[in-house]
Amino acid sequence: MPNRCSWVNNKNPLYVKYHDEEWGEVVSDDNKLFEALSLEIFQTGLSWEIVLNKRVELRKAFDNFSPNIIALYDDDYIEFLLQNNLIIRHRLKIKSIIINANIFLNIQKEFISFQTYVYSFNDENKLLKDLKKRGMKFIGISTIRSFMESIGIINAHELECFKHNL
Repeated sequence: MPNRCSWVNNKNPLYVKYHDEEWGEVVSDDNKLFEALSLEIFQTGLSWEIVLNKRVELRKAFDNFSPNIIALYDDDYIEFLLQNNLIIRHRLKIKSIIINANIFLNIQKEFISFQTYVYSFNDENKLLKDLKKRGMKFIGISTIRSFMESIGIINAHELECFKHNL
């Protein structure tokens, strides 16, 4: 078994797969970037393992994290989501994802892609400040740092991890 970052629960295959195949990798698909940011928001105050274990159901409930669809969610759909016990049910997080989808789409229009925009930052404070200025909700420095680590802007693999120098 390869050495992984110490935070990985090696007994959870979802966690191992996430670490080995996704975390810290550059993401070129805008919808996947929106999903990564949204999952970091859902993770706030929870363990990452909870989010990973619910990710399949979150994808179903949130239309594969398509910002074009999520931007159109209304109060009735929010109430519908809050009844789904297979997902993380937190009204403010859900509302934030909807608000953020609209801002995400505006950033796409301005920069041609969200990837172009987000990968132009190498400092979490600058990205956080800009996203907040644009109106994104339920984000803080820890959320943005985790997001930047998850999409490979910041290499946070531990020195002993087999992925540290890849």
